[in-house]
Amino acid sequence: MRAIWKGAVSFGLVNVPVRLFSATENHDVQFRQVHEKDGGRIRYQRVCSIDGEEVPYSDIAKGYETSDGRMVILTDEDMKSLPSRSSKEISIEKFVPSEQIDPLLFDKSYYLEPEKSSVKPYVLLRDALEKADRMALVTVAIRTRMTLAVLRVREGVIVLQTLLWADEVRQPDFGVLDEDTHATKKELAMASSLVDSLAGDYEPDEFEDDYSEAVEALVESKIEGGEVKAPEAAPEEETEVVDLLAALQRSVDAAKAAKRGGGTKDEAEATPEKKKPAKKATKAKKKAS
Repeated sequence: MRAIWKGAVSFGLVNVPVRLFSATENHDVQFRQVHEKDGGRIRYQRVCSIDGEEVPYSDIAKGYETSDGRMVILTDEDMKSLPSRSSKEISIEKFVPSEQIDPLLFDKSYYLEPEKSSVKPYVLLRDALEKADRMALVTVAIRTRMTLAVLRVREGVIVLQTLLWADEVRQPDFGVLDEDTHATKKELAMASSLVDSLAGDYEPDEFEDDYSEAVEALVESKIEGGEVKAPEAAPEEETEVVDLLAALQRSVDAAKAAKRGGGTKDEAEATPEKKKPAKKATKAKKKAS
């Protein structure tokens, strides 16, 4: 694994230097959109919805759409004026009972690895968390933006889990549940019996992603059967760097042509369309003579 962040956990007067590693990875099956005829990848262009023209990255800005549909353009200077944090500190604000953190608030999970010089204070914090049966509520700046997170212990390692802000959790509004409907005693007894019959412990390895396995098997069978396409490499899109180099090359060629012909640089840079009429006029003059 590769560390994505380095900093320190601030624990009272103790600082624990740590490295941050992503604790999860996505194994979802990824499909590409392709042309059915030849297997070529489908590409999307950045097209302006007003003038229909393709827009280069250099002309793309950030826009904030208001509730009434208007667009506010934010410049780079505007973005620099926004609050940002560059601190490399995970600051423990308080220790809260674990049951007070609704799992719905959990966002992303990271492992904290101590530096070699900070193993002892790391273990001290880990053991203190386990003994108190609490989570450490912390603030941390990852990619310049401050966020809330909690520290907890999993299999002897401190895990940092970022939290959603309170206003990012939607409130359920289901009118059908407003009705005063409850299960009868007999129904509840039968449901409880069913729960007891299916009671057990969570074993992660007991369940498998049969969809991913089926997709991989299907793809493998098609490869073995020769049902695979090798689309021709699409021409690379010209970039601004290529355009700049082309412009410089044209300038060099024009300067050399001007030097050889003894004319001015402007004459050498004249386009073929401008030169052709002059040649035709010369031929017509010779015929007339």
